[in-house]
Amino acid sequence: MSIGRSHYVSMLRQELIALNNSYAALNLLPHVTTYSELPVVVYQQSECGRRHGNFIPASYRAILRRPQWRKRLQKVHSQGRRSLPARDGVWRELDSSLSSDALLMNIFCYPGVTRKAEICGILGFERGTLVEFGFMPRVPLLTGATERTEIDMKLGDMLFEAKLTEGDFQIQRAELVERYRDFRDIFECRRLPRVGRKYVSYQLIRNILAAHALNLDFCTLLDARRPDLIEDWYSIVCCIRSTTLRAKCKILAWQELSSCLPSALQRFLSVKYGIVPICRDAGEGRDPGWDMK
Repeated sequence: MSIGRSHYVSMLRQELIALNNSYAALNLLPHVTTYSELPVVVYQQSECGRRHGNFIPASYRAILRRPQWRKRLQKVHSQGRRSLPARDGVWRELDSSLSSDALLMNIFCYPGVTRKAEICGILGFERGTLVEFGFMPRVPLLTGATERTEIDMKLGDMLFEAKLTEGDFQIQRAELVERYRDFRDIFECRRLPRVGRKYVSYQLIRNILAAHALNLDFCTLLDARRPDLIEDWYSIVCCIRSTTLRAKCKILAWQELSSCLPSALQRFLSVKYGIVPICRDAGEGRDPGWDMK
């Protein structure tokens, strides 16, 4: 991880840790912290099972009502056994205050959000469209087989990748990336960023290929406090050969999205995540033609 990238990650993690320590204490929410240099707040479900500190109550109630959404809560925390206190049950990924999936569900499971005209206009879906989390597209390979790779969310005709404090969009060995059937047709491969024999921002490459295969749009949701991820996004999207496909790839900051959300949800995002609404130009999410400066 580069010095600039590690600085942005560290600063955001520190801010979220401080905010969640205060949020959990003020609201008397059951939680623990990880065994790490920067202890991360990890929330627990209430004894009654109807509330969870990592979620605004309205969103959590909506999640519990839908089996497909509720299933998403069961993802096991990859570091739970090593970095968290022992407990009867297992720790879940979405218990963590730094979970981008939890942030995604807090927003898009909130009652009425997918019916708001402004949000529908920004993201280009019909009012009331049902959200799918953990969508599994079939991305064609050179062998004729397909890869079922999980994508964070599908909403209408758009796929979504959500990021918060993750270090990057992952790197992957060249032989695994180049096995996708449409890889060389879609990208100017020589321009794609690499580290040795590995491609940088593999998740973006894979999701763009998935969007192409399914004739869908692709939106990356990230934090405005992560200019390193914004730069990563542009470095991949600018390598897409087709201007039509390039225009179907969007980038949107949580802060921009927040400006369209209900006031109660805005307050929650501000207090717990430090996500404060910012002004944005009318129209769709940013495209590769926007000036980054």
